Amino acid sequence: MTARARIGPNAVLQHLPVLDAELGAALRGALLHVADVPEPPATAGMLDEASVARLHHAVRLFLPDRAAAIQRAAGLATGDYILANRIPRPAQMLIRALPASLGARVLSAAIARHAWTFAGSGRFSVCGHAPLCFEIAANPLAQRACDHPVCDWHCAVFERLFSALVWPDARVVEMCCCATGAPACRFVIAPHGCK
Repeated sequence: MTARARIGPNAVLQHLPVLDAELGAALRGALLHVADVPEPPATAGMLDEASVARLHHAVRLFLPDRAAAIQRAAGLATGDYILANRIPRPAQMLIRALPASLGARVLSAAIARHAWTFAGSGRFSVCGHAPLCFEIAANPLAQRACDHPVCDWHCAVFERLFSALVWPDARVVEMCCCATGAPACRFVIAPHGCK
């Protein structure tokens, strides 16, 4: 029997305070209930990817006008958590000290090594360096049909990491998305204003 794919708990945990601020604790609890997502404890380990995907979809389905902002705030908070708890300070100092193009390569390689924590069963790859481009093929968090890219959480996580360590004004644009029928979600990361 194959083990079920899992995603790091921050894909859910960082949504909770954002949803509390937007909806209040009672409505946030109702949203989790409707999505059939048990509230994980703060010390939760890796979560079943299907549960994480249900929460991300529920936010987009039930809060369509606020979903992008909610998922962006949760993604930025996830990036902050990674910087505070997962990337050692000496590594952060090294990346910041490198020329930006080299720092971007080092950070990209680290992200690729840990992609299983945010891509689950999806297949992550660095598909270019000029401009820097990431792909998540068969992204499990973008499997519900939509007419526009929906990976605001992933974009915000990448933006926070690259803004903190490589380009202070980094911007991430999702060029195509599994939710629109593309085979992969493609993210371009570059300094603001870079074409």
